[in-house]
Amino acid sequence: MSVPIALDTKGHTQPPPDTFEEKDDEEKALPSPTSKASILPWAHYTPPSTYESAHRWDPEFTWTDDEERKLYRRLDLRVTLFACICFGALCLDRSNIGNATSDNFLKDLHMTTADYNLGQTIFYISFLLAEIPSQLVSKKLGSDVWIPIQMMAWSAVTLGQRWLVGRSGFFATRALLGLFEGGFIADTVLYLSYYFTAAELTIRLSWFYVALTTTGIVGSFLAAGLLQLCHHTSWTGWQFLFLIEGILTFLIGAFAFFYLPPGPTQTAGGFLGVRGNGWFTEHEEKIIVNKVLRDDPTKSDMHNREGLSLLQIWRAFADWDLLPMYLVGFLFNMPIATVTQYFSLTLKSLGYTTFQTNMLQIPYQVLHIANNLTLSYTSRRVRERFLIGSIGSTCLLVLFTALVTIPDSTSKWAKWALLSLIMGAPFCHPIMVSTISANSGSVRTRTVSSAVYNAAGQLGTIVASNIYQPHDAPFYHRGNRALIGFVVANLIAMWFCKAYYVWRNRQKERTWDAMSDEERERYLANAKDLGNKSLDFRFVH
Repeated sequence: MSVPIALDTKGHTQPPPDTFEEKDDEEKALPSPTSKASILPWAHYTPPSTYESAHRWDPEFTWTDDEERKLYRRLDLRVTLFACICFGALCLDRSNIGNATSDNFLKDLHMTTADYNLGQTIFYISFLLAEIPSQLVSKKLGSDVWIPIQMMAWSAVTLGQRWLVGRSGFFATRALLGLFEGGFIADTVLYLSYYFTAAELTIRLSWFYVALTTTGIVGSFLAAGLLQLCHHTSWTGWQFLFLIEGILTFLIGAFAFFYLPPGPTQTAGGFLGVRGNGWFTEHEEKIIVNKVLRDDPTKSDMHNREGLSLLQIWRAFADWDLLPMYLVGFLFNMPIATVTQYFSLTLKSLGYTTFQTNMLQIPYQVLHIANNLTLSYTSRRVRERFLIGSIGSTCLLVLFTALVTIPDSTSKWAKWALLSLIMGAPFCHPIMVSTISANSGSVRTRTVSSAVYNAAGQLGTIVASNIYQPHDAPFYHRGNRALIGFVVANLIAMWFCKAYYVWRNRQKERTWDAMSDEERERYLANAKDLGNKSLDFRFVH
């Protein structure tokens, strides 16, 4: 099954389904499959009976704007908000190591910054290796089951870090955290795709990463307070930090186990009946299912508890049309990740106190939230992905150039401000994640491609963990010059992605436009081209 070229109410072909604009009530009704005006009979896109929401599919079903708005407000409160809370738990447990380093964590464990680099590298390698296996397990068990298991597992490791005494334990816990946290982001993106269209997913993912940044702010306040507890007991501040934050995130994971439903038509009951009689009426379920499938019929390819065969996994890996995006995934966050990992250590080296170091991390996170939302909403409004996404790298090019040219004698406040602007630069990740999901063209490919894209990002972060070296401290001139090179490379990669997908769509359009209506219908009934290789599929860009 492939994504059809969108039809208007008269059956005329429209641009591909990257539909950012709101549709009126009339446009929500598909043309009748028996209508002479219908170029593509919707029978070709009828969900299989094995799809868990097949009983809610109705190609002639209509609804009003007011019904949709009310439903999606509730959907965001029940699904999107809780996904953001779970993502915040991930952020809290993966980033509190930065807060710990502001409290003599390295000194207490008799480690150097080189040991810290190695520990972070171990974490990201483990995270990377877990991405694809985690997605495959999630697809088999169901995201609603696997996500809570992951959360409780990594939370247990987090609170166990309270008893660290040396570098060996530090390396071991970094590896375990990476293994349990790896795949969580891709698992959650797959889960959200059951509820939202491609365009809607971009905005939800922007709020997803707002939750990450908000958690960073909350984490800074928590750390500033928890690290002071060392003055009242024999424990160090970082021991309190790991223990309390680990317990907090474990409780969130345990609640998720009872709370998350498998999908929009499976919300009733739950363990101990926590979800009651269900979140939505039959009419509301039909709105969710029909809106999602009309945007992308391939989302009904598989049951949400159906695993992938070896052949399906191989086909997903072998999808060359997604390779350009994996390159973007590798490059885009490397410069920001490098600066962020060393921000606490840099501020300490500039003479800031532990309390100041944690408080001074808040402004860049607030800026990050504003730029993140602005970029995502701009992308939706102008219906442009890669060119809007490249704005962040353009800003970074200017900022890193300034960073390598200012004299070492520049005041510590000016250096803090410049580093904060770098870390708060416009963030294209929500746009790119929704793009890789939309361009996958099938559930099997989406399951693997989301994990591979995130794995590429983790590979970039592994490189980022080793760009700043002790001999280059405290200003890291050589490392920052290398980061300028990566920023330029990412700009080129994003522009290439834009050109590549425009070219691929034109290739398909030439062949598709040359076919008669009968030939198109025959092709859809008999074509062996799968997913995004089908002639009626159009890549978003």
